[in-house]
Amino acid sequence: MMNPATHRPGFPPCGYPPIGDYAAIGDCRTVALISRSGSIDWLCLPHFSGPALFAALLDRRRGGSFAIRPLEPFDSQRHYRQDSNVLETEFITARGRVRVTDCMPVLAGSPLERTLQPQREVLRVIEGLEGQVELEVRYDPRPDFARGRYRLRRRGSLGWACQYRDQFYLLHTDLPLEGLEEGGVGATRTVVPGQRHHLSLGYTCRDVAAIAPLGTEADTRLEATLAWWRDWGVACRYQGPYREAVVRSALTLKLMTYSLSGAVVAAPTTSLPEWIGGGRNWDYRYCWLRDAALILEAFMELGYRHEAAAFLDWLLHATRLTWPRLKVLYDVYGEVHLPEQELGHLEGYRHSRPVRLGNDAREQLQLDVYGAVIHAALGFIRLGGRLGRAEARVLEGFGRTVRRCWREPDEGIWEIRGARRHHTYSKLMCWAALECLLKLDQAGQVGIDRAGYQRDRDAIRATIEEEAFHPGLNGYVGHFGGETADAALLLMSRCGYLPADHPRMVGTWELIRRTLDRDGLLLRYPPESDGLAGDEGAFGIVSFWAVDYLARAGRVTEARQRFEKLLTLGNDLGLYPEEWHPQTGQALGNFPQAFTHVGLISAALSLCRAGVGHLEDG
Repeated sequence: MMNPATHRPGFPPCGYPPIGDYAAIGDCRTVALISRSGSIDWLCLPHFSGPALFAALLDRRRGGSFAIRPLEPFDSQRHYRQDSNVLETEFITARGRVRVTDCMPVLAGSPLERTLQPQREVLRVIEGLEGQVELEVRYDPRPDFARGRYRLRRRGSLGWACQYRDQFYLLHTDLPLEGLEEGGVGATRTVVPGQRHHLSLGYTCRDVAAIAPLGTEADTRLEATLAWWRDWGVACRYQGPYREAVVRSALTLKLMTYSLSGAVVAAPTTSLPEWIGGGRNWDYRYCWLRDAALILEAFMELGYRHEAAAFLDWLLHATRLTWPRLKVLYDVYGEVHLPEQELGHLEGYRHSRPVRLGNDAREQLQLDVYGAVIHAALGFIRLGGRLGRAEARVLEGFGRTVRRCWREPDEGIWEIRGARRHHTYSKLMCWAALECLLKLDQAGQVGIDRAGYQRDRDAIRATIEEEAFHPGLNGYVGHFGGETADAALLLMSRCGYLPADHPRMVGTWELIRRTLDRDGLLLRYPPESDGLAGDEGAFGIVSFWAVDYLARAGRVTEARQRFEKLLTLGNDLGLYPEEWHPQTGQALGNFPQAFTHVGLISAALSLCRAGVGHLEDG
């Protein structure tokens, strides 16, 4: 269902669009965010965690953007074409209609794959549909988060070039752009039916720049990209309930997969606030191991075995630099030196400072990541995969680390920036790590000291039962000796620790519902318990975990009601944020968020297994 939005003339639009206003396009190496009013306000190159060329998302005045929009008041409607990540936006004015199609070309498998192309390309196609529409185009690059000194130079019929250090950007277009006093280049053009214009923004680093041709050749790249995404989407074997939302979430996860390594980033953005005006602004353009098992399971169960195998391969090989210890997060290449810094010259989204690059969670101890990685490997095997001997040795090393370290306090899954605690979820995932390794050993995939692993596994369970269950609250609490809930404990059943209908799980759900539920949305924990100032929103994935838990507990009607409410909180394109404002449903946090989308897929799969629809065999 399209959600039209009316805008008034003036460039750039006054103020910041809502976070949920954005669409995402990409080429499985990086992602661009495009507002409903046709402005590319975010693009990092050459990959997700590279420096931003456009960062108007974080500073409307300084950040830079690439916009196409009518000069007069307009409504806009948009959709992705045919289960793809090719975006079409129609601008409707009193005098006519025009369509803008946006993509980042993916040419794998097409004859164009063997031709010389830019390393990255953003392709924008303008097409007149009805009447006449006067459009304004403005291209205002600001390399390196607007920190770079650069100059735009006219290259005749080849367009406008921008060189910054060893990076070269070329905007090639059939529109006559001119320099603007306020910076950048732009043009106005009246578009009538049948007219088509092309704008190709090419990027090259440390190589000879290739110029992408326009006209029919550009249309061919667009169609090849559409075919590639359509073929990928059609391969989804899920035929259960809410298939449209599941396929869109799968396409979004693929969008955030770095194709050269198989890594999946948490989000393509940094510093979008978890509360407007607050300081909970983090850089999520990296790969979190805590996401591992859920992402791999989602790919496998939807039929994407190649993606699952590539992701597991990345998990087990990228982590070798720190083996047998695991870090919390890695970049797409496996780099862990990602020191946190602040960009003081950017005002932040709606004045939400600071703007951060890097993430100091890299230095934290999070014991749950061992369970996530080993559980992912077990899921891969159960769904038909195989481990090589090298991969088995990596997992065995992780198991030895768990046996040695599980008694230590840590920062926990939610990366609390304070004193370390004995987090219940961390102990749970240490238990899961050893349990999964015992099952892998039984399947002949690894070789371990079974008796020793069984003793430690049982010792972890005994400790959880003694230290984490609060009789007065009738549920497991977030950390030993505490009295607060933690929504991550909804995964205890998914990990096989207890059946979902076990009295202690029912009591834990009631504790979570009683203290963290906000009209169908869940907080992950009481915000005041993390030592940070200010509020945060309801967390996307834990709200979907509630659906998963209820479906597993046989409470299907409750699960379905919650799920259908959550579906209304995606934007008009089916994209989901990290968090929502618990009263207004406004999108908060980095966007789109892989964790939320994988939560949607997992919840839909659990509903399907609980009898809501069916899952196609295969």
